[in-house]
Amino acid sequence: MSDLTFRRATLSDVPAIVGLLADDRFGATRESPDDLDLYRAAFARVDADPQQLQVVGERDGVLLATAQVTFIPGISRRGATRAIVEAVRVAGTERGAGLGSALMRWILDECRARGCDLVQLTSAVERQDAHRFYRRLGFVQSHAGFKYQL
Repeated sequence: MSDLTFRRATLSDVPAIVGLLADDRFGATRESPDDLDLYRAAFARVDADPQQLQVVGERDGVLLATAQVTFIPGISRRGATRAIVEAVRVAGTERGAGLGSALMRWILDECRARGCDLVQLTSAVERQDAHRFYRRLGFVQSHAGFKYQL
């Protein structure tokens, strides 16, 4: 994994990020890689917000992983700052090779550096492999999540 680099994403990374988002059975039905204008506009909003971090992992100039991290200052937990990790994706050809673990370690280090007290994420109920992955990293499945589609 030493040949892997993690960094803040740039606008030029958007096509590869969208490709990663669409490269699984869930993303294939909800992403639209043919209309990148929507994603570029969304990226601009994310990138302009200092509480957002779109991360990419690359090897030899090829993007192989991505995730979005949101930093939330809070009042609860004695004023704790928490991070929410969303849209974690690793290229299908790289899954199971340790890249996801390296990405999550990088994210956890970034969260520590920003003073976070807690890192949380949600994962679709159907993603049992992802649940095992997060538990192996030390995440505890402590809550039930709810969503309300608008």
